[in-house]
Amino acid sequence: MIVKREKLSFWERLYLPALWGGLKVTGRHFRRTLFQGKTVTMEYPEQKWTVPPGYRGAPYLVKDQEDRTKCVSCQLCEFVCPPKAIKIIPPGTEGDPKVGNVEKAPKEFEINMLRCIFCGFCQEVCPEEAIFLMKDYSLTGTSRKEMIYNKEKLLSLGGIHQDKIQKWKHKAEEAKEQGMTP
Repeated sequence: MIVKREKLSFWERLYLPALWGGLKVTGRHFRRTLFQGKTVTMEYPEQKWTVPPGYRGAPYLVKDQEDRTKCVSCQLCEFVCPPKAIKIIPPGTEGDPKVGNVEKAPKEFEINMLRCIFCGFCQEVCPEEAIFLMKDYSLTGTSRKEMIYNKEKLLSLGGIHQDKIQKWKHKAEEAKEQGMTP
């Protein structure tokens, strides 16, 4: 299909209307800044945007109140991630002997922030509420390797999530806290 283009008029070929429009915008901003004190440019490190509610920022891992990783290596977030930015390596059959008979924390957990599109699917699908989207909008690094966040970095940025339900407590501990005998 051939699209026929209309010929430009003499004034359109001079681009004077486009130049005039650009100068009007520049003049309007200049007047606002000079006479009304309204700035157009934000001075970023000192001034930051207020993030609206529902903003989906960078995904981070969180710990429970007892400083344990909430992630149980179910790999649902890895499977649901559209750009395949998440990589999880489960601990294997041995697990971690310190935590006892609970599900297994991942051996390795990486999120490639260069690939992440901040869709929030990982947070939605996580059955343990181990991933939360923080209000970050400025992720910086000097190399590509720096932008691949490992488990330790994700946990340090995510912090501790206060749960009302502490599912790893033993029945005897719960009974003792409530003043009952098991």
